[in-house]
Amino acid sequence: MDAHSLTIVIPALNEEEAIGDTLRRCLDARDEIRAGAGLERVEVVVVSDGSSDRTEEIALGFDQVSVLAFDRNRGYGAAIKAGFAYGSGDLVGFLDADGTCDPRVFGPLCRALEREEADVALGARMTSESEMPWVRALGNRLFAWMLGVLSKRLVRDTASGMRVIRRSSLRDLEPLPDGLHFTPAMSARVLLEDKLRLVEVPMPYAERLGRSKLSVLRDGVRFLSVIVRAAMCYRPARLLLLVAGALLALGLVVGAGPVAFWLGEGRLEEWMIYRVLLSALLFTGVALVLCAAVVAEEMAATAHGRPAAASGVGASLARAFRPAPRRALGALLVLVALGVAAPGIAQYAAIGEVTMHWSRAVLASLLVVLAGVLGITAFLLDMLDLIRAQRLERGPLRPPDRARPAVAA
Repeated sequence: MDAHSLTIVIPALNEEEAIGDTLRRCLDARDEIRAGAGLERVEVVVVSDGSSDRTEEIALGFDQVSVLAFDRNRGYGAAIKAGFAYGSGDLVGFLDADGTCDPRVFGPLCRALEREEADVALGARMTSESEMPWVRALGNRLFAWMLGVLSKRLVRDTASGMRVIRRSSLRDLEPLPDGLHFTPAMSARVLLEDKLRLVEVPMPYAERLGRSKLSVLRDGVRFLSVIVRAAMCYRPARLLLLVAGALLALGLVVGAGPVAFWLGEGRLEEWMIYRVLLSALLFTGVALVLCAAVVAEEMAATAHGRPAAASGVGASLARAFRPAPRRALGALLVLVALGVAAPGIAQYAAIGEVTMHWSRAVLASLLVVLAGVLGITAFLLDMLDLIRAQRLERGPLRPPDRARPAVAA
């Protein structure tokens, strides 16, 4: 194993009830961690995140623990990052100071990094023995399901407060937020960017000591926002395709009644115009979101220097927007629209009035709008192709040389 030492960082904000026991357990577990993971050294660093109680005083009472202290609260993530910067371990890990995590799990986490050749090892708390409150457990399972759908990876815990990371991989994780959403942001980045490898190790989770700093509603919204933002940054097509699917399902439900009536009676009644218009609006939204998914995925691939998806629905959509298919599809949509509106066009040319049924005008308008959306999307994809071609020709951009100050002779 390349790593020879582990730095354990313990962020703490007003944890005087639990910090002493947590540090004793960490120090007692060092020999077991070293033996189990083949490490030479394990160091423990406490970062007091602006604590106003006796947290810092208690931590300073342990001679074998390094203690850093912020003069004000900077955030959970900021404390962990400060501990990483201070420590010297080839591996860096952290656990919560509230007594919920067992420090001995650092051994299995370090072994999992070696065995799986991973970059991040996460202690998965969502086990049958977990003592996590049901509200938080429900939220964590929901976030894990969402991130699993977006990343196409099985993940059980997105916000675990016990992890081990290779120091050499920290640069690829930047930037990460300073707040409590530090952990879900890390999980989302690893899984969605797909540059680093994450492995989960089941771990026990006990009921915390003292008052929790986590707000279920406020921090739950932050966790959700982090996952959505990461998906939009690295894999936007996956999120947008889910939105398109929801709009399509709603459009089919709204339009099912008028379609069934038309198939049975061969006509539409006047009161159905509102359902038809809403259904047409929803289908237009589906087209817009699908086109946005294709363009966004190409933009993300260009920004992160990776090829666009070679398989899946996103790739199929991208191929449909290549020159030959898009021209054929656009022409077909316009021709069908003209055919649908032909009776009205003929009436207007002959008598200056249009008496055809409103449903034809709605359908023809929808087809023309879809053709326009297709054309605009194709134009944007052509622009991205030109940008990529110029980047390949010019190579990476470099900042201009700074101008030197003039010197009088």
